Amino acid sequence: MLYSVFMLALRSVQRNMLRSFLTILGIVIGVSAVITMVTLGNGATQAIQTQISGLGTNLLLIMPGQRGPGGGGGGGGVPHFIEADATAIQSQIGGVAAVSPQGRASVTVVANGRNWVTSVTGSTNAWFTTGNWKLAAGRIFAPDEQLGGAAVCIIGETVRREIFGGTVALTGLGELLRVKQFSCVVIGILAGKGQSGMGDQDDTVVVPLNTLQRRVTGSRKVDILSVSMQDGADSVPLKASLRQLLRERRKLAAGDDDNFNIFDTQQLAETLSSTMGVLTNLLGAVAAVSLLVGGIGIMNIMLVSVTERTREIGLRLAVGALEGEVLLQFLIEAVVLSALGGVIGVVIATGASYGLSLYMAVPYAFDVSINVLALVFSAGIGVLFGYFPARRAARMDPIEALRHE
Repeated sequence: MLYSVFMLALRSVQRNMLRSFLTILGIVIGVSAVITMVTLGNGATQAIQTQISGLGTNLLLIMPGQRGPGGGGGGGGVPHFIEADATAIQSQIGGVAAVSPQGRASVTVVANGRNWVTSVTGSTNAWFTTGNWKLAAGRIFAPDEQLGGAAVCIIGETVRREIFGGTVALTGLGELLRVKQFSCVVIGILAGKGQSGMGDQDDTVVVPLNTLQRRVTGSRKVDILSVSMQDGADSVPLKASLRQLLRERRKLAAGDDDNFNIFDTQQLAETLSSTMGVLTNLLGAVAAVSLLVGGIGIMNIMLVSVTERTREIGLRLAVGALEGEVLLQFLIEAVVLSALGGVIGVVIATGASYGLSLYMAVPYAFDVSINVLALVFSAGIGVLFGYFPARRAARMDPIEALRHE
């Protein structure tokens, strides 16, 4: 019986293909919008997590500056760090894997008849550990090069491409690169990381910290301390120990505010991911409203269909069809319409979300659960909004129905 009722409902849908398509259009739009919004939201969340993890693993960033009463920060008049602060953290704080003091400056680099404005970073070899950097070619700094402030450098992929050209990673290795007013030998090429929220990570030149301080900035100041925690280390007590040590080294009294800020990249990633999750759910909920609109459209067209087929319904009831069979026929018809809209919506959403992911440069995060949930919900819309027209058809008086013109 169920099979015959299903075939009757399917034939009824096929008889009015254009009207059926227009009926399910709201379901198609709703399903495709929900899946696309959630897929793009998940992809954006993954992109944010990848970018933050690209800064380094288990990373704490310590920057000079004083948090104001409104939550902002200001660095005016606040003392910078020195390299000895990094040495003290490494030797006195447990759970620390590596500490890299960093100084930065914006410079113009020249070589091979080309020039390029980039940022130069001065640090120690710990910078490669804390920043999770790998070398595509060459080597890192030798101990005597770090101590003596040697004229050597390691360049990012963007600088290598803009200055030396070519696609081979070895291009530029061993060449001379003029950084501001001194020339250095390129001893290494960084493996590319790509774009992040802070710009192009590969657009950089790395030199020993002493080289930067003596030849570029002329100052012993350190702008950032990057602290990489050991695997399994608890960031809460570690940050408390860091805060206490730095307050002592910066000679802050008990009542003085901190004149530095400690940023936990893991907490930042979790906060941003949570925010993106809320926005994704909100966009999905807004898009889901069109599913309800589509359901109302299905109910409206089913009521019209019941009115048009009144004599058919009366005839079926007169020859012995049960009310439950008539109810099931129209209910299945509504479910077929809504489920068909759901399937078409999933197909459209798959193509749209994939194309938009490429356009927005975010990962394509296909989620089976949201696709299945959208299909089930679309079928549920058919049951919910198709029940009233189906019940109306099933409860018709056969005699009155046969009299209908």
